[in-house]
Amino acid sequence: MSGHSKWSSIKHKKGLADAKRGKIFTKLIKEITTAARIGGGDPESNARLRVAIAQAKAENMPKENIERAIKKGIGALEGGESYEEYTYEGYGPAGVAILIETLTDNKKRTTAEIRHILSRFGGNLGEAGCVSWLFGKKGYISFDKSKVDEDEIMELALDAGAEDIVSGEDEIEVITDISNFESVKKKFDSNNIKYNVAEISMIPQTTVKLEGKNAETMLKLMETLEDSDDVQKVYANFDISLNEMEKIAVNK
Repeated sequence: MSGHSKWSSIKHKKGLADAKRGKIFTKLIKEITTAARIGGGDPESNARLRVAIAQAKAENMPKENIERAIKKGIGALEGGESYEEYTYEGYGPAGVAILIETLTDNKKRTTAEIRHILSRFGGNLGEAGCVSWLFGKKGYISFDKSKVDEDEIMELALDAGAEDIVSGEDEIEVITDISNFESVKKKFDSNNIKYNVAEISMIPQTTVKLEGKNAETMLKLMETLEDSDDVQKVYANFDISLNEMEKIAVNK
């Protein structure tokens, strides 16, 4: 994978999302509940909730699950857990910068688990601010290059106000300002153009190219972090080529 950190795209290619659908639902329900608790249950006036609902629908979460999570968040149902948000910063193989967003009811447990996972794969937990300056919050939409018309993607993206379009080895990435993300996404939806990933993401300013063992270890680290119940999102600034991804897949 070239250019930006595209862990979501890598998961899509490896089929990890389908393999862990139950865990994805749990994380999305936590996000919807928290978003509703903080900003209210109306997605029209709560952008965070609106994005969370869109992601849940993209994962084919049943409507009743979404509605129940919102009701728990606003206190309309009993048993609504209260989670606190914490962001951890650290390093992976070859000094890759990692941002880890969590929702947890026990910070001590979460901190210990994340520290253990990072050290297990040759990384370490850093101080607050050690890598966050490398990332910027942006809208991110990616397409399979073999399934779309690149010129059409560029034309629609620019017309809708996208910031950048990156054409890689096997995919096209569209980067937007947060305020324009939904309008750009709707532009593709209204033209029936299918994307692999559409989300608010933390995009790194620079990347670290990984090959061989470092590349393999980094992917295992990302999988293990996201497998943690308390972890919602993981962002990192690694760059793994398509050829390297294929070699890793063959050797698995």
